Amino acid sequence: MRIAIDAMGGDNAPQEIIAGALESLEYIENDQLVLVGDEPTILSLLGDESRWKHNICVVHAPEIVGMDESPVEAIRRKRNSSISIMVKLAVDGQADAVISAGNTGAFVAACQMRLRVLTGVQRPGILVVFPTFAGPVALCDVGANIAPKPLHLYQYALMSMVYVRAVLGQSHPSVGLISIGQEDAKGNEVVKAANKLLRDDKRIPFVGNVEPRDFLSRPADILICDGFVGNVILKLTEGMAENLFKTIARELEEHKPDIVDHFKPIVDDLYARHDYSEYGGAPLLGVGGTCIICHGSSNARAIKSAILRTRDQLKFDLNQKITENL
Repeated sequence: MRIAIDAMGGDNAPQEIIAGALESLEYIENDQLVLVGDEPTILSLLGDESRWKHNICVVHAPEIVGMDESPVEAIRRKRNSSISIMVKLAVDGQADAVISAGNTGAFVAACQMRLRVLTGVQRPGILVVFPTFAGPVALCDVGANIAPKPLHLYQYALMSMVYVRAVLGQSHPSVGLISIGQEDAKGNEVVKAANKLLRDDKRIPFVGNVEPRDFLSRPADILICDGFVGNVILKLTEGMAENLFKTIARELEEHKPDIVDHFKPIVDDLYARHDYSEYGGAPLLGVGGTCIICHGSSNARAIKSAILRTRDQLKFDLNQKITENL
């Protein structure tokens, strides 16, 4: 397998991206990582060539798409950016998968314009496997499509079911639709129409509308929403989890300092189970390739996880299954 990685994308690039690539070498066996970005910078951070020369190669890309740039304009204007060149490697068959923690909009635009969407797919969606207090839940979409049509949400459910069955090993995943109330009549017109599409398809174990307050209770294996709502849920729950654990640690330190050492392993274990880094990147479902989007603040651990999960995803013929399902 050849996995191309945007070495220059993300808040912590290129240091953490390259560190994550190096950490993954212990697990990737005979696979190859293609680091795309400023070649002198990448080589200086890779260090001793004997450690990586059999599994890593570097492709030079002199330009970078900034996190605040207009996605489509940046892709059209910066043909030599790390995102553009990386996606071109996939188009030309020189990479089996692409990974980026950079500008999400630009990465989605590049994948959609150059890899195209799969037959039958209206719009691609980003799926995140998110840790909740009751176990992991797949959330789609979290940023690719902020103004979907009902059919888009319906297709997100079908594509997510394929992913969850194949990659997460859940044979009969249930599906819920994020709304402002559990009743079918609640929500805007898009949500109400999507509810009917999901309910009418007997292939889908649809549990109905799900209120955001129930999200962390894992009311279904898969939750569907538009990209704006999904992105807000993602960032809100990440911030809540991080601050919750900080608050617990601070309260223990302040009121029961003598038992902090006893509780620290438990808190550390809970935090690890609810850390996004464990789940790596999020697949962009519906495009003609394997495209993995990482959190903008990804550290080395998150990049390593993304690489390992990308290898797992490549073992399943997801795109063929998605096309058949649609």
